[in-house]
Amino acid sequence: MANDPVPDPEDDAGSGQPNPFKGTPFEHLFGAGGPLAGMGGLPGMGGLGGAGGLGGMDLGQIFNQFKAMMEPHEGPLNWKMVDDLARAEVAQQPDPSPGTKDQDRVADAVRLADHWLDTATEFPSGVTSTAAWSRAEWVVETRPVWKVLVEPVATRSVSGLSSALPQEMQATAGPLLGIIGQAVGGMLAAQIGQGLGGLAGEVLTASDIGLPLGAPGKAAVVMSNVKAFAEGLDVTEDDVLLYLALREAAHQRLFAHVPWLREHLVGAVTDYAQGLELNVQQMQERIEEQMRGINPMDPSSVQGLLEGGLFEPPVSPQQESALSRLEIALALVEGWVDEVVGVATAERMPAATKLREASRRRRAAGGPAEQTFAALVGLELRPRRLRDASTLWGGLRSRSGPEARDGVWMHPDLLPTASDLDDPLSFRAEATQPDAMSDDVFDEELRKLLDGETGETGETGE
Repeated sequence: MANDPVPDPEDDAGSGQPNPFKGTPFEHLFGAGGPLAGMGGLPGMGGLGGAGGLGGMDLGQIFNQFKAMMEPHEGPLNWKMVDDLARAEVAQQPDPSPGTKDQDRVADAVRLADHWLDTATEFPSGVTSTAAWSRAEWVVETRPVWKVLVEPVATRSVSGLSSALPQEMQATAGPLLGIIGQAVGGMLAAQIGQGLGGLAGEVLTASDIGLPLGAPGKAAVVMSNVKAFAEGLDVTEDDVLLYLALREAAHQRLFAHVPWLREHLVGAVTDYAQGLELNVQQMQERIEEQMRGINPMDPSSVQGLLEGGLFEPPVSPQQESALSRLEIALALVEGWVDEVVGVATAERMPAATKLREASRRRRAAGGPAEQTFAALVGLELRPRRLRDASTLWGGLRSRSGPEARDGVWMHPDLLPTASDLDDPLSFRAEATQPDAMSDDVFDEELRKLLDGETGETGETGE
Protein backbone atom coordinates (compact mmCIF):
# COMPACT_ATOMS: atom_id res chain seq x y z
CA MET A 1 0.00 0.00 0.00
CA ALA A 2 1.10 3.55 -0.66
CA ASN A 3 0.98 4.49 3.03
CA ASP A 4 3.09 1.55 4.16
CA PRO A 5 6.42 2.63 5.62
CA VAL A 6 9.41 2.11 3.40
CA PRO A 7 11.77 -0.43 5.01
CA ASP A 8 14.94 1.11 6.21
CA PRO A 9 17.88 -0.64 4.50
CA GLU A 10 19.77 -0.32 7.78
CA ASP A 11 17.10 -2.42 9.54
CA ASP A 12 17.38 -6.18 9.84
CA ALA A 13 15.93 -7.21 6.47
CA GLY A 14 13.34 -4.45 6.77
CA SER A 15 11.84 -5.96 9.90
CA GLY A 16 12.03 -2.67 11.75
CA GLN A 17 14.74 -4.04 14.06
CA PRO A 18 18.05 -2.16 13.91
CA ASN A 19 20.93 -4.06 12.41
CA PRO A 20 23.15 -4.88 15.43
CA PHE A 21 26.20 -5.21 13.16
CA LYS A 22 25.94 -1.72 11.69
CA GLY A 23 29.38 -0.28 11.20
CA THR A 24 31.13 -3.67 11.13
CA PRO A 25 32.08 -5.98 8.24
CA PHE A 26 29.11 -8.15 9.28
CA GLU A 27 26.64 -5.35 8.49
CA HIS A 28 25.77 -6.61 5.02
CA LEU A 29 25.41 -10.20 6.18
CA PHE A 30 22.51 -9.38 8.48
CA GLY A 31 21.22 -6.25 6.73
CA ALA A 32 18.65 -6.02 3.96
CA GLY A 33 19.55 -8.32 1.11
CA GLY A 34 22.29 -10.05 3.11
CA PRO A 35 22.55 -13.86 3.15
CA LEU A 36 21.55 -14.01 6.84
CA ALA A 37 18.87 -11.33 6.61
CA GLY A 38 16.03 -13.80 7.04
CA MET A 39 17.25 -15.25 10.32
CA GLY A 40 15.07 -12.83 12.25
CA GLY A 41 11.97 -14.42 10.77
CA LEU A 42 12.83 -18.02 11.62
CA PRO A 43 10.47 -19.73 14.05
CA GLY A 44 11.62 -19.21 17.61
CA MET A 45 14.28 -16.65 16.71
CA GLY A 46 12.22 -13.61 17.64
CA GLY A 47 14.47 -11.28 15.64
CA LEU A 48 18.21 -11.02 16.04
CA GLY A 49 17.94 -7.81 17.97
CA GLY A 50 15.27 -9.02 20.36
CA ALA A 51 15.86 -10.15 23.90
CA GLY A 52 14.16 -13.44 23.20
CA GLY A 53 16.29 -14.37 20.20
CA LEU A 54 17.74 -17.89 20.06
CA GLY A 55 15.41 -19.22 22.71
CA GLY A 56 16.08 -16.47 25.25
CA MET A 57 19.85 -16.31 24.72
CA ASP A 58 21.38 -12.89 25.35
CA LEU A 59 22.21 -11.99 21.76
CA GLY A 60 23.38 -8.53 22.74
CA GLN A 61 26.35 -10.19 24.41
CA ILE A 62 27.12 -12.13 21.23
CA PHE A 63 26.86 -8.98 19.11
CA ASN A 64 29.16 -7.11 21.49
CA GLN A 65 31.63 -9.96 21.19
CA PHE A 66 31.53 -9.72 17.41
CA LYS A 67 32.12 -5.98 17.58
CA ALA A 68 34.99 -6.44 20.02
CA MET A 69 36.59 -8.84 17.55
CA MET A 70 36.66 -6.10 14.94
CA GLU A 71 38.12 -3.36 17.14
CA PRO A 72 41.46 -2.00 15.85
CA HIS A 73 44.48 -3.35 17.72
CA GLU A 74 48.20 -3.83 17.31
CA GLY A 75 49.50 -7.24 16.34
CA PRO A 76 47.51 -10.32 15.37
CA LEU A 77 45.56 -10.54 18.65
CA ASN A 78 43.41 -8.10 20.56
CA TRP A 79 44.97 -8.62 23.99
CA LYS A 80 42.48 -6.29 25.68
CA MET A 81 39.78 -8.70 24.55
CA VAL A 82 41.85 -11.65 25.78
CA ASP A 83 42.22 -10.04 29.22
CA ASP A 84 38.55 -9.06 29.46
CA LEU A 85 37.31 -12.54 28.59
CA ALA A 86 39.83 -14.26 30.88
CA ARG A 87 38.83 -12.07 33.81
CA ALA A 88 35.13 -12.58 33.06
CA GLU A 89 35.72 -16.33 33.14
CA VAL A 90 37.57 -16.07 36.46
CA ALA A 91 34.84 -13.86 37.96
CA GLN A 92 32.29 -16.68 37.66
CA GLN A 93 33.69 -18.14 40.89
CA PRO A 94 34.75 -16.50 44.18
CA ASP A 95 38.33 -15.30 43.85
CA PRO A 96 39.55 -13.66 47.07
CA SER A 97 42.89 -11.90 47.06
CA PRO A 98 45.37 -13.62 49.38
CA GLY A 99 46.09 -11.62 52.53
CA THR A 100 49.27 -11.15 54.54
CA LYS A 101 48.81 -14.48 56.31
CA ASP A 102 48.77 -16.41 53.02
CA GLN A 103 51.73 -14.40 51.70
CA ASP A 104 53.73 -15.34 54.81
CA ARG A 105 52.68 -19.01 54.56
CA VAL A 106 53.93 -19.20 50.97
CA ALA A 107 57.21 -17.46 51.82
CA ASP A 108 57.85 -19.83 54.76
CA ALA A 109 56.99 -22.91 52.66
CA VAL A 110 59.30 -21.87 49.82
CA ARG A 111 62.12 -21.11 52.26
CA LEU A 112 61.86 -24.59 53.80
CA ALA A 113 61.52 -26.18 50.35
CA ASP A 114 64.73 -24.53 49.15
CA HIS A 115 66.56 -25.80 52.24
CA TRP A 116 65.47 -29.37 51.48
CA LEU A 117 66.30 -29.10 47.79
CA ASP A 118 69.89 -28.11 48.60
CA THR A 119 70.51 -31.78 49.44
CA ALA A 120 68.79 -33.14 46.31
CA THR A 121 70.34 -31.23 43.41
CA GLU A 122 73.55 -29.49 42.43
CA PHE A 123 71.61 -26.47 41.15
CA PRO A 124 71.44 -23.68 43.76
CA SER A 125 68.26 -21.82 44.58
CA GLY A 126 66.69 -19.80 41.79
CA VAL A 127 64.09 -18.05 43.96
CA THR A 128 64.41 -14.29 44.37
CA SER A 129 60.86 -13.54 45.58
CA THR A 130 57.62 -15.28 46.56
CA ALA A 131 53.93 -14.51 46.06
CA ALA A 132 50.46 -15.82 46.87
CA TRP A 133 48.19 -15.09 43.87
CA SER A 134 44.48 -14.98 43.25
CA ARG A 135 43.24 -16.44 39.95
CA ALA A 136 42.88 -12.98 38.46
CA GLU A 137 46.44 -12.14 39.51
CA TRP A 138 47.64 -15.31 37.75
CA VAL A 139 46.07 -14.02 34.52
CA VAL A 140 47.81 -10.64 34.88
CA GLU A 141 51.19 -11.97 36.02
CA THR A 142 51.50 -14.65 33.32
CA ARG A 143 50.19 -12.56 30.41
CA PRO A 144 53.65 -11.43 29.14
CA VAL A 145 54.80 -15.04 28.71
CA TRP A 146 51.53 -16.16 27.12
CA LYS A 147 51.94 -13.32 24.64
CA VAL A 148 55.34 -14.67 23.61
CA LEU A 149 53.99 -18.23 23.36
CA VAL A 150 50.73 -17.58 21.55
CA GLU A 151 51.42 -14.68 19.18
CA PRO A 152 53.60 -16.69 16.74
CA VAL A 153 50.71 -19.11 16.23
CA ALA A 154 48.21 -16.27 15.86
CA THR A 155 50.46 -14.35 13.47
CA ARG A 156 50.85 -17.35 11.22
CA SER A 157 47.13 -18.11 11.36
CA VAL A 158 46.16 -14.59 10.28
CA SER A 159 48.93 -13.98 7.71
CA GLY A 160 48.54 -17.48 6.32
CA LEU A 161 45.17 -16.59 4.85
CA SER A 162 46.70 -14.54 2.04
CA SER A 163 49.47 -17.03 1.27
CA ALA A 164 46.91 -19.82 1.09
CA LEU A 165 45.14 -18.18 -1.85
CA PRO A 166 46.24 -18.70 -5.45
CA GLN A 167 48.62 -15.95 -6.54
CA GLU A 168 46.22 -14.53 -9.12
CA MET A 169 43.63 -13.96 -6.39
CA GLN A 170 45.90 -12.36 -3.80
CA ALA A 171 46.04 -8.91 -5.46
CA THR A 172 42.27 -8.54 -5.74
CA ALA A 173 41.42 -10.09 -2.36
CA GLY A 174 43.54 -7.72 -0.28
CA PRO A 175 40.78 -5.66 1.42
CA LEU A 176 38.62 -8.72 2.05
CA LEU A 177 41.56 -10.64 3.49
CA GLY A 178 42.23 -7.77 5.86
CA ILE A 179 38.67 -7.97 7.17
CA ILE A 180 38.76 -11.76 7.42
CA GLY A 181 42.17 -11.66 9.09
CA GLN A 182 40.87 -9.25 11.70
CA ALA A 183 37.86 -11.49 12.30
CA VAL A 184 40.08 -14.56 12.64
CA GLY A 185 42.34 -12.70 15.05
CA GLY A 186 39.28 -11.71 17.05
CA MET A 187 38.03 -15.27 17.21
CA LEU A 188 41.46 -16.49 18.31
CA ALA A 189 41.51 -13.81 21.00
CA ALA A 190 38.12 -15.00 22.24
CA GLN A 191 39.30 -18.60 22.32
CA ILE A 192 42.56 -17.76 24.10
CA GLY A 193 40.83 -15.52 26.63
CA GLN A 194 38.36 -18.24 27.54
CA GLY A 195 41.13 -20.83 27.67
CA LEU A 196 43.31 -18.71 29.99
CA GLY A 197 40.32 -17.96 32.20
CA GLY A 198 39.64 -21.67 32.51
CA LEU A 199 43.28 -22.48 33.24
CA ALA A 200 43.34 -19.82 35.96
CA GLY A 201 40.78 -21.90 37.82
CA GLU A 202 43.00 -25.00 37.79
CA VAL A 203 46.70 -24.09 37.98
CA LEU A 204 48.37 -24.41 41.40
CA THR A 205 51.67 -22.56 40.92
CA ALA A 206 53.42 -20.27 38.44
CA SER A 207 55.23 -23.25 36.85
CA ASP A 208 52.44 -25.79 37.23
CA ILE A 209 52.20 -26.66 33.53
CA GLY A 210 55.95 -27.01 33.06
CA LEU A 211 56.43 -23.63 31.36
CA PRO A 212 58.02 -20.67 33.22
CA LEU A 213 54.93 -18.46 33.10
CA GLY A 214 55.82 -16.03 35.89
CA ALA A 215 58.64 -13.55 36.21
CA PRO A 216 62.08 -15.19 36.55
CA GLY A 217 62.83 -16.05 40.17
CA LYS A 218 59.30 -15.43 41.48
CA ALA A 219 57.93 -18.56 43.20
CA ALA A 220 54.15 -18.09 43.22
CA VAL A 221 51.19 -20.16 44.41
CA VAL A 222 47.49 -19.73 43.48
CA MET A 223 46.00 -20.10 46.95
CA SER A 224 42.32 -20.63 46.05
CA ASN A 225 43.23 -23.53 43.78
CA VAL A 226 45.62 -25.00 46.36
CA LYS A 227 42.88 -25.03 48.99
CA ALA A 228 40.46 -26.68 46.53
CA PHE A 229 43.10 -29.28 45.60
CA ALA A 230 43.75 -30.08 49.27
CA GLU A 231 40.06 -30.70 49.99
CA GLY A 232 40.02 -33.96 48.05
CA LEU A 233 43.09 -35.41 49.77
CA ASP A 234 43.62 -37.05 53.14
CA VAL A 235 46.52 -34.68 53.76
CA THR A 236 46.77 -31.43 55.70
CA GLU A 237 46.69 -28.18 53.75
CA ASP A 238 50.12 -27.26 55.16
CA ASP A 239 51.61 -30.45 53.69
CA VAL A 240 49.97 -29.74 50.34
CA LEU A 241 51.35 -26.20 50.33
CA LEU A 242 54.86 -27.41 51.25
CA TYR A 243 54.83 -30.08 48.54
CA LEU A 244 53.72 -27.58 45.90
CA ALA A 245 56.35 -25.12 47.15
CA LEU A 246 58.97 -27.85 46.65
CA ARG A 247 57.85 -28.36 43.05
CA GLU A 248 57.74 -24.62 42.38
CA ALA A 249 61.19 -24.05 43.89
CA ALA A 250 62.60 -26.97 41.87
CA HIS A 251 61.21 -25.45 38.67
CA GLN A 252 62.80 -22.12 39.57
CA ARG A 253 66.20 -23.79 40.07
CA LEU A 254 66.05 -25.55 36.73
CA PHE A 255 65.02 -22.52 34.69
CA ALA A 256 67.45 -20.22 36.52
CA HIS A 257 70.50 -22.42 35.91
CA VAL A 258 69.71 -23.85 32.46
CA PRO A 259 69.69 -20.59 30.48
CA TRP A 260 68.80 -22.15 27.13
CA LEU A 261 65.72 -24.00 28.42
CA ARG A 262 63.23 -21.15 28.10
CA GLU A 263 64.24 -20.51 24.50
CA HIS A 264 64.13 -24.23 23.78
CA LEU A 265 60.47 -24.44 24.83
CA VAL A 266 59.49 -21.20 23.10
CA GLY A 267 61.36 -22.34 19.98
CA ALA A 268 59.21 -25.45 19.78
CA VAL A 269 56.11 -23.24 19.83
CA THR A 270 57.60 -20.99 17.12
CA ASP A 271 58.41 -24.00 14.95
CA TYR A 272 54.83 -25.12 15.40
CA ALA A 273 53.62 -21.74 14.11
CA GLN A 274 55.97 -21.79 11.13
CA GLY A 275 54.57 -25.15 10.07
CA LEU A 276 51.01 -23.84 10.00
CA GLU A 277 49.49 -24.48 6.58
CA LEU A 278 46.10 -23.07 5.61
CA ASN A 279 44.07 -24.66 2.86
CA VAL A 280 41.24 -22.37 1.76
CA GLN A 281 39.12 -25.22 0.42
CA GLN A 282 39.50 -27.26 3.61
CA MET A 283 38.67 -24.19 5.69
CA GLN A 284 35.54 -23.57 3.64
CA GLU A 285 34.45 -27.18 4.00
CA ARG A 286 35.06 -27.03 7.75
CA ILE A 287 33.08 -23.81 8.13
CA GLU A 288 30.19 -25.21 6.09
CA GLU A 289 30.21 -28.38 8.18
CA GLN A 290 30.06 -26.45 11.45
CA MET A 291 27.40 -24.08 10.12
CA ARG A 292 25.23 -27.08 9.23
CA GLY A 293 25.58 -28.23 12.82
CA ILE A 294 23.93 -25.09 14.21
CA ASN A 295 20.45 -25.61 15.64
CA PRO A 296 18.61 -22.26 15.81
CA MET A 297 16.58 -23.63 18.71
CA ASP A 298 19.71 -24.60 20.69
CA PRO A 299 21.67 -21.59 22.00
CA SER A 300 24.61 -23.79 23.01
CA SER A 301 25.27 -24.71 19.37
CA VAL A 302 25.68 -21.03 18.45
CA GLN A 303 27.87 -20.40 21.49
CA GLY A 304 29.98 -23.41 20.53
CA LEU A 305 30.56 -21.88 17.11
CA LEU A 306 31.83 -18.69 18.73
CA GLU A 307 34.00 -20.44 21.29
CA GLY A 308 36.35 -22.36 19.11
CA GLY A 309 37.48 -24.57 16.32
CA LEU A 310 35.89 -22.67 13.45
CA PHE A 311 39.20 -21.73 11.86
CA GLU A 312 41.26 -24.61 13.24
CA PRO A 313 43.66 -25.65 10.42
CA PRO A 314 44.94 -29.17 9.87
CA VAL A 315 48.20 -30.10 11.61
CA SER A 316 51.16 -30.33 9.24
CA PRO A 317 54.09 -32.78 9.60
CA GLN A 318 56.35 -29.93 10.74
CA GLN A 319 53.84 -29.03 13.42
CA GLU A 320 53.60 -32.62 14.58
CA SER A 321 57.38 -32.71 14.95
CA ALA A 322 57.42 -29.43 16.90
CA LEU A 323 54.61 -30.56 19.20
CA SER A 324 56.39 -33.85 19.82
CA ARG A 325 59.58 -31.98 20.75
CA LEU A 326 57.62 -29.68 23.07
CA GLU A 327 55.86 -32.61 24.70
CA ILE A 328 59.15 -34.44 25.33
CA ALA A 329 60.78 -31.29 26.74
CA LEU A 330 57.84 -30.72 29.09
CA ALA A 331 57.98 -34.35 30.20
CA LEU A 332 61.72 -34.06 30.92
CA VAL A 333 61.19 -30.87 32.94
CA GLU A 334 58.34 -32.36 34.94
CA GLY A 335 60.14 -35.68 35.35
CA TRP A 336 63.27 -33.96 36.69
CA VAL A 337 61.18 -31.94 39.15
CA ASP A 338 59.35 -35.12 40.20
CA GLU A 339 62.64 -36.95 40.78
CA VAL A 340 64.36 -34.11 42.67
CA VAL A 341 61.37 -33.48 44.93
CA GLY A 342 61.18 -37.22 45.59
CA VAL A 343 64.79 -37.24 46.78
CA ALA A 344 64.28 -34.13 48.93
CA THR A 345 61.22 -35.56 50.71
CA ALA A 346 62.28 -39.22 50.95
CA GLU A 347 63.10 -39.18 54.67
CA ARG A 348 61.41 -35.96 55.69
CA MET A 349 57.79 -35.97 54.54
CA PRO A 350 55.58 -39.07 54.98
CA ALA A 351 52.73 -37.50 52.98
CA ALA A 352 54.97 -36.90 49.95
CA THR A 353 54.23 -40.30 48.36
CA LYS A 354 50.49 -39.70 48.40
CA LEU A 355 50.91 -36.15 47.10
CA ARG A 356 53.27 -37.33 44.37
CA GLU A 357 50.70 -39.79 43.06
CA ALA A 358 47.91 -37.23 43.27
CA SER A 359 50.01 -34.73 41.30
CA ARG A 360 50.88 -37.33 38.68
CA ARG A 361 47.26 -38.34 38.19
CA ARG A 362 46.20 -34.72 37.94
CA ARG A 363 48.84 -33.92 35.33
CA ALA A 364 48.21 -37.10 33.35
CA ALA A 365 44.45 -36.60 33.15
CA GLY A 366 44.39 -32.84 32.69
CA GLY A 367 41.42 -30.67 33.55
CA PRO A 368 38.64 -29.55 31.21
CA ALA A 369 40.17 -26.09 30.75
CA GLU A 370 43.57 -27.60 29.96
CA GLN A 371 42.03 -29.85 27.31
CA THR A 372 40.01 -26.94 25.91
CA PHE A 373 43.12 -24.78 25.62
CA ALA A 374 44.98 -27.54 23.80
CA ALA A 375 42.09 -27.94 21.35
CA LEU A 376 41.72 -24.22 20.69
CA VAL A 377 45.34 -23.09 20.48
CA GLY A 378 46.93 -26.35 19.38
CA LEU A 379 49.43 -26.48 22.24
CA GLU A 380 49.58 -29.66 24.31
CA LEU A 381 50.31 -28.64 27.88
CA ARG A 382 50.32 -32.08 29.49
CA PRO A 383 53.48 -34.20 29.50
CA ARG A 384 52.15 -37.65 28.65
CA ARG A 385 55.43 -39.33 29.57
CA LEU A 386 56.08 -37.87 33.00
CA ARG A 387 56.53 -41.27 34.68
CA ASP A 388 59.01 -42.41 32.03
CA ALA A 389 61.01 -39.20 32.41
CA SER A 390 61.03 -39.46 36.21
CA THR A 391 62.24 -43.07 35.96
CA LEU A 392 64.99 -42.02 33.54
CA TRP A 393 66.31 -39.26 35.81
CA GLY A 394 66.11 -41.50 38.89
CA GLY A 395 67.98 -44.33 37.17
CA LEU A 396 70.75 -42.00 36.04
CA ARG A 397 71.12 -40.63 39.58
CA SER A 398 71.29 -44.13 41.04
CA ARG A 399 74.09 -45.15 38.65
CA SER A 400 76.10 -41.95 38.38
CA GLY A 401 74.99 -39.56 41.09
CA PRO A 402 73.08 -36.26 41.05
CA GLU A 403 75.96 -34.49 39.27
CA ALA A 404 75.55 -36.68 36.18
CA ARG A 405 71.76 -36.32 36.28
CA ASP A 406 71.89 -32.53 36.46
CA GLY A 407 74.78 -32.36 33.98
CA VAL A 408 72.53 -33.57 31.16
CA TRP A 409 70.99 -30.09 31.15
CA MET A 410 74.30 -28.52 30.07
CA HIS A 411 73.25 -28.55 26.41
CA PRO A 412 70.02 -29.35 24.52
CA ASP A 413 71.84 -31.95 22.43
CA LEU A 414 72.43 -33.99 25.58
CA LEU A 415 68.73 -34.30 26.41
CA PRO A 416 67.07 -37.72 26.22
CA THR A 417 64.95 -38.40 23.14
CA ALA A 418 61.61 -40.10 22.62
CA SER A 419 63.40 -43.42 22.07
CA ASP A 420 65.26 -42.94 25.38
CA LEU A 421 61.92 -42.52 27.14
CA ASP A 422 60.76 -45.80 25.57
CA ASP A 423 63.43 -47.58 27.64
CA PRO A 424 64.27 -45.08 30.40
CA LEU A 425 66.51 -47.36 32.48
CA SER A 426 68.84 -47.90 29.51
CA PHE A 427 69.68 -44.19 29.15
CA ARG A 428 73.45 -44.02 29.64
CA ALA A 429 73.35 -47.43 31.28
CA GLU A 430 77.11 -47.70 30.86
CA ALA A 431 77.64 -44.68 33.10
CA THR A 432 78.86 -45.48 36.61
CA GLN A 433 79.94 -43.45 39.59
CA PRO A 434 83.62 -42.49 38.94
CA ASP A 435 86.17 -43.86 41.40
CA ALA A 436 88.01 -41.42 43.59
CA MET A 437 91.31 -40.31 42.05
CA SER A 438 94.44 -40.43 44.25
CA ASP A 439 96.57 -37.35 44.67
CA ASP A 440 99.51 -38.95 42.78
CA VAL A 441 97.32 -39.88 39.81
CA PHE A 442 95.74 -36.42 39.82
CA ASP A 443 99.18 -34.74 39.80
CA GLU A 444 100.33 -36.98 36.96
CA GLU A 445 97.25 -36.24 34.87
CA LEU A 446 97.62 -32.53 35.53
CA ARG A 447 101.32 -32.64 34.48
CA LYS A 448 100.36 -34.38 31.22
CA LEU A 449 97.72 -31.74 30.54
CA LEU A 450 100.13 -28.88 31.14
CA ASP A 451 102.85 -30.52 29.04
CA GLY A 452 100.40 -30.89 26.21
CA GLU A 453 99.41 -27.22 26.37
CA THR A 454 103.09 -26.08 26.22
CA GLY A 455 104.03 -28.47 23.43
CA GLU A 456 106.15 -30.56 25.85
CA THR A 457 109.08 -28.18 25.30
CA GLY A 458 109.71 -27.59 28.95
CA GLU A 459 109.24 -23.87 28.45
CA THR A 460 107.00 -21.98 30.84
CA GLY A 461 104.95 -18.91 30.15
CA GLU A 462 104.52 -15.89 32.30
